[in-house]
Amino acid sequence: MPHFVIDCSESLLSKHDAETINQHVYAAAASSGLFNESSIQVRLNPFANSIMGGKKVESMHVFASILEGRTKEQKLALSKAVIVALAELFPEVETIGIDVGNLEKGVGFSKKKL
Repeated sequence: MPHFVIDCSESLLSKHDAETINQHVYAAAASSGLFNESSIQVRLNPFANSIMGGKKVESMHVFASILEGRTKEQKLALSKAVIVALAELFPEVETIGIDVGNLEKGVGFSKKKL
């Protein structure tokens, strides 16, 4: 159920391919102990253009959606693990961020539940 969607500068894919990036985020999420490993989903969306402070920069941002009920400390540890994993791959990228949002239990559907 946990979803990790990575937005990153397209140019970063010349340094590491999408599969490698996805695997690093997957491993960080799995190592948190918060999730059943078979339910972790990771996707990557490269973008061609971005600016920050009026300048073109390379950046990464992860949007994590997890079921509610985790503590603030658990979310912070998960955030740190994901950032560390990406920073190891991309030490030259100054802007790597993550947002962890809650999915409300019992809300939403998947094909399996229809």
